[in-house]
Amino acid sequence: MSALAALDSTLEGYAVPAPSAPARRSQPRLVLVPTGDAVLSEPQGRLRPTRAGRLLITTTVLLVAMVTAFLGLGGGAAASSAPQRVTVQAGETLSQIAAEHMSGSSITSAVAEIQLANGLSSAHVQAGQTIVIPKG
Repeated sequence: MSALAALDSTLEGYAVPAPSAPARRSQPRLVLVPTGDAVLSEPQGRLRPTRAGRLLITTTVLLVAMVTAFLGLGGGAAASSAPQRVTVQAGETLSQIAAEHMSGSSITSAVAEIQLANGLSSAHVQAGQTIVIPKG
């Protein structure tokens, strides 16, 4: 009988849960901002760059490193130096000039490089002729 008494006090004989308070939405609240001397006394927070800022910094560092590496490996120095010019002496051959001024490579390849650099069709040179010695 006590169960019947509980049902009688509800809406049309059905048990209805007690109404709960509606959930409150958190709304922005006003915040006091310090002014005057109070602003200077508080420590500044650490700056945090955005994703785009980090990408810009990384790209800039890589670009500077690549330019430095290019110039450091002699790419910039070779372009600025003038080619060496030699005047052929009496009795001197192109092989002798190649052996004297291009000691880093074989004589035949050095002669071929000198011929290409000067537009020569053969290895014959004349006394007083100016020859450009390529860097190599």
